[in-house]
Amino acid sequence: MEWDWDFVWQIMPTLIQGVKITILATLLGSVLAAIVGLGIALARRSPNRALSRTVGFLAEFIRGTPLLVQLYFIFYVLPDIGILLPPLVAGVIGLGLHYGTYTAEVYRAGIDNVPRGQWEAAKACNLNARQTWTHIIIPQAIPPMIPALANYFIAMFKETPLLSAITVLELMNQAKSVANTYYRYIEPITLVGAFFLAISLCSVVLLRWLERRYGKIER
Repeated sequence: MEWDWDFVWQIMPTLIQGVKITILATLLGSVLAAIVGLGIALARRSPNRALSRTVGFLAEFIRGTPLLVQLYFIFYVLPDIGILLPPLVAGVIGLGLHYGTYTAEVYRAGIDNVPRGQWEAAKACNLNARQTWTHIIIPQAIPPMIPALANYFIAMFKETPLLSAITVLELMNQAKSVANTYYRYIEPITLVGAFFLAISLCSVVLLRWLERRYGKIER
């Protein structure tokens, strides 16, 4: 089968729509993962053992099961108990929860990396818990986390084709639809790979810049 440029330009608008959904799902999933991860990390540091152990068990359960199974559960099983979610919303929740359990470990390591003296200094300055976290601990803990968080961002982006299993019209689903309609696979599937490669490389460049710009702090 020969490469057909006319066919490429014909299907390009459809694939571009898929790219938009893919990027949107990645960005929203990343925001949710960052929030969920921070919540899990803080909960696991709680002096309340019941809370810490319960959150820890749930995090390990999510991290230990495949993302695809979780997406199926959110989209196909939850409606049986009355929770019906749009495909994109279900996909974002699945991505956010799954990767939130991984970013939680990144947060934990970053928080543990803050010198003990910083906690003691905050206590000596009579700062309350909120002030200690927002003004002392978090600003020092976040910058070293940027490389690891960036890796999870890129990994999440490359996992978005799984959303096609729950009917999200992201890039891979659009490509499969086009391929099945015209019985031509070489152009749409090759373009999917090219789009993922190009966006991943651009993301790496941007994230490396952020790492150089914000990834170091003065002790």
